[in-house]
Amino acid sequence: MTFPNAAALAGPELILAISALAMLAWGAFQARTTTLFTAAAVATLILASVAAAFGPHGRAFSGGLIADAGSALAKVVIYLASATAIPLGERWFARRGMARFEFPILVLLAALGMGMMVSAGDLISLYVSIELQSLALYILAAFHKDDEKSSEAGLKYFVLGALSSGILLYGASLVYGFAGSTRFEVIATAMSHGAGLGALFGLVFVIAGIAFKVSAAPFHMWTPDVYEGAPTPVVGFFAGAPKLAAMVLLARVLSQAFGDSVGQWRQILVVMALLSVAIGAFAGLAQSNLKRLWAYSSIAGIGYALVGLAAGGASGIQSMLMFMVLYVVDVTGFFACLAALSRGGKPMESIADFAGLVKERPALAISMTVFALSGIGLPPISGLWGKYYVFKAAAGAGLAPVAVAALVGSVVAAFYYLRLIKVMWLDPSPGVTDAPPMEARLVTYGAALFALPVVLIALIYLDPLAQAAAVALSAR
Repeated sequence: MTFPNAAALAGPELILAISALAMLAWGAFQARTTTLFTAAAVATLILASVAAAFGPHGRAFSGGLIADAGSALAKVVIYLASATAIPLGERWFARRGMARFEFPILVLLAALGMGMMVSAGDLISLYVSIELQSLALYILAAFHKDDEKSSEAGLKYFVLGALSSGILLYGASLVYGFAGSTRFEVIATAMSHGAGLGALFGLVFVIAGIAFKVSAAPFHMWTPDVYEGAPTPVVGFFAGAPKLAAMVLLARVLSQAFGDSVGQWRQILVVMALLSVAIGAFAGLAQSNLKRLWAYSSIAGIGYALVGLAAGGASGIQSMLMFMVLYVVDVTGFFACLAALSRGGKPMESIADFAGLVKERPALAISMTVFALSGIGLPPISGLWGKYYVFKAAAGAGLAPVAVAALVGSVVAAFYYLRLIKVMWLDPSPGVTDAPPMEARLVTYGAALFALPVVLIALIYLDPLAQAAAVALSAR
């Protein structure tokens, strides 16, 4: 492919990379006004999302980068979620005297890695993109460097992330050794001609490495501690967009490289899905810290997404995309609420801190109630439709018992969501909460509005987009 075409296909990535490098040089040698960096980073991400939505489709760099409907949808959601996280995080750090120009740059670099992940067409670009994203997230987890929990979160994330990278590389080397190529379409051809057990053995390790990135059980051990220790807006960022990127990458690997082996990798996904739902539901019951609780909720959420992906084919990928896009909206809004609320300058993170919130901040309490009900999956909120698509795809693929087991886990998890609602609406308040900043309120209310019945209108447009994306991701 000629260079101009390759540059056009990699347009969103080039925009992010050039902007991040320019901002880094600017911050190193010029006045460090974080507001200007925030505005520049948000504008860059919006421009990159437009380039992804309306850019050309095709393959570049010997198939290492794929631009199609699947990557376009994922990039738009990822870039917009990143653009939302930057002002929330910048103001959260500014209120605590910790604002630094590196924060928006790190988010840009993480978004660059995520954009490359959803466009990866071979094992090399897969690994490079995951590491670019992960390195930025490690630093973001420890961004509050004077806080012991934040430093511990970054260190744990880094050590366990390095372990998962080693597992991923080992699996990729096995796949390459038995299939004779790193490109997904060549691997698929080799599998159809009897590459055999060795390549499937390597695939197990590749799945394990990616499962760590999405905190799917039994590779979830880092999630509760990192969520609890990392700064709240940072958790809101990497609880949403990075998981969407990793799930899209996993869907592309399984469908484009190992599509003929669905009977083998489906078993792995089903086991991980059921473990994730069970651990997320039952372990969450014992949590009193909201960030740890949402960590287990996210583990369960990935379990539901894996149920849909295990169905295989375009319908399974579509259900996963529907669930993950709606999940990103919910998690962004929920953590915007957490970032906005404080008492006496101290963040509100335990469930008890939210007692009587409806009497003090009724709009925020209603928003958090919407997100909690969405987590349960009550109609007509967005969480219901995400689970509906997942369970429908699973039932259509003969996985009805798996869907029923996941539904039971959802019923169990409803308890901790209802407990939060009960505390906000019925318990007496321990004290008046601080007034939330305007930008946090706007994001929170906007996300809550989308999660309410307005989502029914949005689904009219999201469903065909997800369907087209799923067809592209499942094509070879």
